[in-house]
Amino acid sequence: MSNWNTYLKNFESYLKIEKGLSENSISAYREDVKKLWEYAEPLEKSPEQLQLSDLKLFAGELFDLGLAARSQARIISGIKQFFDFLVLENTIETSPAELLEAPRIGRKLPEVLTIEEIDQLQAAIDLSKQEGHRNKAILETLYSCGLRVSELCDLKLSNLYFEEGFVRVIGKGNKERLVPVSPSVEKEINLYYDSMRNHISIALGYEDFVFLNRRGKQLTRVMIFTIIKNLAESIGLRKNISPHTFRHSFATHLIEGGANLRAIQDMLGHESIITTEIYTHISQTAQRDAILLYHPRNKR
Repeated sequence: MSNWNTYLKNFESYLKIEKGLSENSISAYREDVKKLWEYAEPLEKSPEQLQLSDLKLFAGELFDLGLAARSQARIISGIKQFFDFLVLENTIETSPAELLEAPRIGRKLPEVLTIEEIDQLQAAIDLSKQEGHRNKAILETLYSCGLRVSELCDLKLSNLYFEEGFVRVIGKGNKERLVPVSPSVEKEINLYYDSMRNHISIALGYEDFVFLNRRGKQLTRVMIFTIIKNLAESIGLRKNISPHTFRHSFATHLIEGGANLRAIQDMLGHESIITTEIYTHISQTAQRDAILLYHPRNKR
């Protein structure tokens, strides 16, 4: 069964070098394949010996474990990618996962903040604390630039072009894009420099990162999540929000303001415009709710 380990390592190298995926994405694929490996081990089957019938039983086990449909679909997608890689490497002729069906999942519209709620979250930040202006700059950058949390954590000083009015973002698959930057972002980042960043000892190797912790090191994704969760609790916000909520809000508010869908796709770094189109559904849902709420025929 040692060939499982070899194939998995080769698959990881392929995802990193050929596909240019982030370590987080590679880790997710690794865990997907490991689940299949654990299933196949008692059967004493290598990847080349697995058939569609085996994979259907594996998918059935995922269901029996009580995993959500979305989680099952993600794992099956990872398994399909693994077998596609084996075909590419001429290890197998055809993928047994080609006809493997994933559970159907409904398209869940993401949570979106109103402009008023974003203002309330920022107003709740204690600016008397050393990290206050940093946290306000984080929220402003997430919302005004529509960044993913990983993109925010990796944002570099050398990629800020305030005079030209944009920031250079390194997104998924190391793909670069230019995102317009508002004067409010420049203002908040400069305040953060003056109040915190210029007064801490920056650790070696972290000099070019924009957002740092008090030890002078790069902020983690978990820390950003924690900052936002604590702020939401402090204002009694009932919505379940995360850093990604600001990205959703960025796109939705642009749609509502009449921005071009293709331009939003470019700013978000979406490969497919289908992914971007979900924000038109959010906007339409909000319009429908407003009609139902205010139309005289719907009042009781």
